[in-house]
Amino acid sequence: MTLILAAEDLSKRYGAQQVTDRVSLTLDRGEALGIIGPNGAGKTTLFNLIAGTAWADAGRIVFDGIDVTGLPARRRCHLGIARSFQIPHPFVGMTTYENVLVGATFGRGASERDSEERAVEVLDLTGLKRKANTLARDLTLLERKRLELARALASGPSLLLLDEIAGGLTEPECVELIAAIGEVRRAGVSIIWIEHVVHALLAVVDRIAVIDFGRKIAEGEPRAVMGSPQVAEVYMGIDGEAAHG
Repeated sequence: MTLILAAEDLSKRYGAQQVTDRVSLTLDRGEALGIIGPNGAGKTTLFNLIAGTAWADAGRIVFDGIDVTGLPARRRCHLGIARSFQIPHPFVGMTTYENVLVGATFGRGASERDSEERAVEVLDLTGLKRKANTLARDLTLLERKRLELARALASGPSLLLLDEIAGGLTEPECVELIAAIGEVRRAGVSIIWIEHVVHALLAVVDRIAVIDFGRKIAEGEPRAVMGSPQVAEVYMGIDGEAAHG
């Protein structure tokens, strides 16, 4: 496998709070990594550091062989890093197609024709083609989540960062979303996915990393990690020794 991302000893402090504490992660091309941890553990901050919307106090980020540590978010997006956000914020007065077209046009700086073709391709991939002319304000929560995914994909990323995209969905909606993310993987996009809906992660990812108080405390094969007494105690609030008798 070819390494697409290496985040080395990333640290970030806001005032007196150490939000990210020497976190290291690697990701192979085509691989999917899940990240779990309690609220406030520093997961989204880690995404901000990788995507370039926040600067690391220490550490290094190498993406596709390029040191991007000092590059702004727009430059990282042009290189192939895209992300979604926990709460969808589409341009509500624009159609679904127009929202995706914005991502295709400005994400990679593509030509008008290429952007239009990419937007149609992504709408099809994410199951939104029939909603292309619907205003974003009229979409359901699941459709807005799909649109969040589509806007990120429109930039043509090789690395996609998903931030709690399954949150708030019903079980049937979650199943639909998992299928859409599976299609993204089959298209060759590498994924790092922060999620509290653990069964969704287990259906998609190859590895899981656990973050707590800004530190990575576990990483490995998903079911092995979820069966760890330490993870049960920290993430689920269960006494590790009691859970394992």
